[in-house]
Amino acid sequence: MQRTSTEDPDYFHKVVDCQWACPAHTPVPEYIRLIAEGRYSDAYMINWKSNVFPGILGRTCDRPCEPACRRGRVEDEPVAICRLKRVPADNKDDITDRLPPRAAASNGRRIALIGAGPASLTVARDLAPLGYELTLIDADAKAGGMIRSQIPRFRLPEEVIDEEVGYITGLGMTLRLGERVDSLKALLAEGYDAVFVGTGAPRGRDLDLPGRQEAAANIHIGIDWLSNVSFEHTEKIGRRVIVLGGGNTAMDCCRTSRRLGGEDVKVIVRSGYEEMKASPWEKEDAVHEDIPIINFRVPKAFTHADGRLTGVTFEVVEAQYDEAGRRRLVPSGAADEHYECDDVLVAVGQENAFPWIERDVGLEFDEWAMPKVNPITFQSSLPGVFFGGDAAFGPKNIIWAVAHGHDAAVSIHKFCQGEDVAIRPPPGVTLVSQKMGIHEWSYDNDITNDRRYRVPLRDKATALKNIKIEVELGFDRQLGFAEAQRCLNCDIQTVFADKLCIECDACVDICPMDCITFTANGDEDELRGRLMAPADNVDQDLYVSGSLPTNRVMVKDEDVCLHCGLCAERCPTGAWDMQKFYLEMTQAGPGCQSR
Repeated sequence: MQRTSTEDPDYFHKVVDCQWACPAHTPVPEYIRLIAEGRYSDAYMINWKSNVFPGILGRTCDRPCEPACRRGRVEDEPVAICRLKRVPADNKDDITDRLPPRAAASNGRRIALIGAGPASLTVARDLAPLGYELTLIDADAKAGGMIRSQIPRFRLPEEVIDEEVGYITGLGMTLRLGERVDSLKALLAEGYDAVFVGTGAPRGRDLDLPGRQEAAANIHIGIDWLSNVSFEHTEKIGRRVIVLGGGNTAMDCCRTSRRLGGEDVKVIVRSGYEEMKASPWEKEDAVHEDIPIINFRVPKAFTHADGRLTGVTFEVVEAQYDEAGRRRLVPSGAADEHYECDDVLVAVGQENAFPWIERDVGLEFDEWAMPKVNPITFQSSLPGVFFGGDAAFGPKNIIWAVAHGHDAAVSIHKFCQGEDVAIRPPPGVTLVSQKMGIHEWSYDNDITNDRRYRVPLRDKATALKNIKIEVELGFDRQLGFAEAQRCLNCDIQTVFADKLCIECDACVDICPMDCITFTANGDEDELRGRLMAPADNVDQDLYVSGSLPTNRVMVKDEDVCLHCGLCAERCPTGAWDMQKFYLEMTQAGPGCQSR
């Protein structure tokens, strides 16, 4: 193998697994350290620059960072990265003086943002300080998009939405709320220099089954029903409720139903429990609130009498797998089952809808009626029109919409400046030694064996009485500190200088994970198998030194390294060093201009 090139920012970025997995590449270990130090406002601002909605995401993020967390390789559960994000949001000081100031003057460019959800708000936050004249248009009376309309208040209080959306709209822009865009062609005729479409996936999928029309009064599309609840158009539901679907929307529907009068609420899903798309913690929350989840049932018909829904008939299925591991659901042979109910909530998926985009406007669509969007630049086939969030590539989650918004803002800025949008700005990177003296380190990683701390919950009986009472109480400062201590600080990199190594193997002896090996070089596949501990995870790189005096090389398996620093403490020559790696994605502004 060739000597590892650590000059490429992606090398050490990929070693910080949580940050690499986050779509917005939030510097996770850095803000967790600041929480441990009690520097809540500083931790909040790191999050605010990167993921824009720390308080919102600290309650609702889908947590792609946590399965990647290095702690999960030595314990059953990763660091509670998402819920730690809420700690600085709850404990910060007034940060308004830290927000970017309003632009002193317009730069002469006008941008229209369609939809006031997380993607558009991120674009607005990045472009407003640069002097762009922004117009934010949304059919709802308040900005926030699906954050406000589809996430129940018992998960996300409205005051948190108002605060964090207000930080962005307060940067200066024209708000055209309560206004629906019915024609892209008409909007373009208003003379905007660029248009960003962040309209989400606003249409819930329906089920065309016998009885659907006859019982329509008591069959509701999940996301529409949640919106009606959020805006207080719907305040009650029947005593017996069936929720169809296994995603996070279904979990929100069933838990909301329990608070609006549903005493007998069931979730019925065609898949198995493990295959459900809902996040594990969302399923756990539903079960905690006494909501059964019934699996391997496929709806066949809605039953009704005298124009009213009476129940749903299901076929019982089972999973079969072919040689490639592909699953298909087949009839089990058991008799159909009928479940009585007063209302049904259909939460079987969401779809995009673009009836307001004329097909002769010059924008190309694919075979699924989705706009053709460049996945890097988020530019459509119509050069001045950009897409992001669910509107670009279908339903995902808030953190993906934020990441799209940052990238689209870079593209819009470059487009308006006459730059090539395909030339993407590199991130800002620093790598600094943590050694202060011969035996003194600023880096301290006293690894604890503490298990993940549970987020305190409000008493169930109290929580179910009021739809606006937040269920999760969040970590207080003491629990936040304790959970922060579980972080392994994997952004403090083990950096090896082969010219200083005397091959004493002291680092090999002291390594608790057997992840360092001095051996003859070889092809990667063969080399991985003869290390001190076989490096089985090929998705994580090997750290390979240049040739040493004995013609051996140092090979470290980055996958299992705990960044404990024992190798650097033990090394007599300083060949190992602990260096803090900090990566910050470049956003729209002077730093993204071509040179």
